[in-house]
This record gives sequence, C-alpha cells and structure tokens, in this order.
Amino acid sequence: MEKNNNYHTEMNIKNTMKLRELLSTLPPFCKQFFRGIEDITSSRTKIAYAYDIRVFFEFMHEHNPYCSKMNIVDYPITILDYITREDIEEYMEHCSYYIKDDKEFTNGERGKSRKLASLRSFYNYFFRCEMIKTNAPSLVPMQKMHSKEIIRLDVDEVSILLDQVEAGTSLTKSQQKFHAKTKVRDLALITLLLGTGIRVSECVGIDLSDVDFKNTGIKIRRKGGNETIVYFGNEVELALKEYLHERHRIIPEAGHENAFFLSLQNKRLGVRSVENLVKKYASNVTSLKKITPHKLRSTYGTSLYQETGDIYLVADVLGHKDVNTTRKHYAAIDEERRRKARNVVKLREN
Repeated sequence: MEKNNNYHTEMNIKNTMKLRELLSTLPPFCKQFFRGIEDITSSRTKIAYAYDIRVFFEFMHEHNPYCSKMNIVDYPITILDYITREDIEEYMEHCSYYIKDDKEFTNGERGKSRKLASLRSFYNYFFRCEMIKTNAPSLVPMQKMHSKEIIRLDVDEVSILLDQVEAGTSLTKSQQKFHAKTKVRDLALITLLLGTGIRVSECVGIDLSDVDFKNTGIKIRRKGGNETIVYFGNEVELALKEYLHERHRIIPEAGHENAFFLSLQNKRLGVRSVENLVKKYASNVTSLKKITPHKLRSTYGTSLYQETGDIYLVADVLGHKDVNTTRKHYAAIDEERRRKARNVVKLREN
C-alpha cells in the first residue's frame, strides 16, 4: 500500500527492503559495494546486481574447490583473488542454462552480457579501492551482441489495436464481462503509450496532479529519478479527459487517492497489469509480432523520427541518455531515408 501516494518513493522503499533481504544471503563485504554505488545507481539496478552476484557465488560454492570449503555468507573479500579467469568463463557457460529450485533459467547473449557486466562492476569497485589484487572478470571479453530487429506496429496495426480496445470483439467471453468497466481506461492508457512513447513504469507512476491539460503536458519520473515533462497531442488529450470523467467517480483505496490509472480493485495500476492488458488486446492484431508495451514505445519513436528526421529530438523525448542508443534503434529508418535520397540530386536535366 502506498503511504505517501508517491509511486516512485514506494517502489524505492520496496526495492531497498528487497536488497537488504538479498544482502543477508551474500558475503558481508558485498554491503560495501552497494553503499559505494548508492548515489549513482537506481534501486532497481541494485536489485539486478544483487541477484546476479548471488547466482555467481552460488555457482562458485558448488564448483570451485576453494569456495566450497565455507558458507557463502562467511566468504572473506580475499576469496575474490582465488577466482580465476577460467572460473568466470565456466560461470558464463553455466548461465546459458541452469536449474534452481526446480525452475529452469536460460540466458541468451544479452542476459549473459548483463551478468558479466554486473561482475565487472563488482570487481572493479574493490580493485579500485585496492582491496583485491586480481580482477578476473576484466580478463573475460564481453560477448559480441547481435542486433535484434526492432518490432513496431504499422499504421494500420495501430488503428486495429485501438479499434479492438474500443470494441472488445476479439476478447474471450470472460474478458468481455470486464471490458465495459475498463475500456475507457484501457483506451486512455494505450493511447497515451502510443502517443507519447513513455515507459510503463513512467505511465503507472502518473498522479492526478501530474497531468496539465492547459499546457498538454504530463510530469513523469524517468529511469534514474529525473523528472521531466512529456507533451501529448489531441488524440491523447481526448482519451485522457474521457477517462478522467470516470476516474473522478471512483473512490480509491486508502493510499491510492492520487493515482491516475486505477485497477478494478481501485488501486494504482501496476506494471505487470499493464503488460497483461496490452497482451490481451494485441493478441489478435497481428500473428507475426509479439506486441508488448515497449513495442508501443518503439512504434512512437519510429513515427516521430519519420516525421521529423531529428534523432536528437527522438532521444530527448524518449528519455535516452545516449543518442547512440536511439540511433542504434532507428538505423534501419536512416538506411531507408538514404536510399530514398539517391535520386534527389539531379546532375543534368533530362
């Protein structure tokens, strides 16, 4: 339950509590690492680091003769110097597929790269502090990343999706029972995602006071905690206002009074709920594309770049810290623009 009606504050508190729980299963010196990155790393990223480091130590405890001599929580920091480059390489191979608590885990090249990056950050911290003499993860090269196709909706698919949200004809009978209660909210939410390109976490964190219809802007909290204003067009404005009429008639649960998007339980809508919501409506839009909220974000970014040709504007609107991230995503569009330009300049009159 939200205590101060601030989604991001509550999520940070929950992540902090979860991190403390994870740290209780790790060697004591790990706490120093997380204190060292406290001010430069989001709470969500710290959780990811902690999970990765725990998997690493569990593997070493099982497969490294020196590490198996004691419990993980009793490891001294000097144990890092007993772990070799070969140990790290074996660990990376292990991450491709392993079973824990009767559950299967797999990691592709991106998952394995993230796990190695977590280890590098972990070791680098202690190596820079001169607390260890070796830095085994730095000797293991990062895996070459193959580019993935950026999946986005075509213009006609966007129309079909929004029509499905309004009509609900493709839903199952059980889903249609709730459709009448949620279609206005769902249409506002999906229109907002398609019309601004904001992330799901940014969307569910919106409070009533964050929406400014006078200036057609919404205050959101980006990854990393920075606040910014995103602006919306007429279609988004109409959808939001229609939902707001319904929203004002709902009595929220205690602690959720300020939340803009509410669930049927009158609580702030969560990230997983939005993901399931998009999946529900998108399942019959296209059989070839797996549509997620992030694909709606890619759809917006594509449309904005096609209309403006300004990669820096797209990076700014999407909240990318590095424009190269944006450029990588929309390189295919750049290629098409260059192809179309081949006959623009005329050398001689026909």
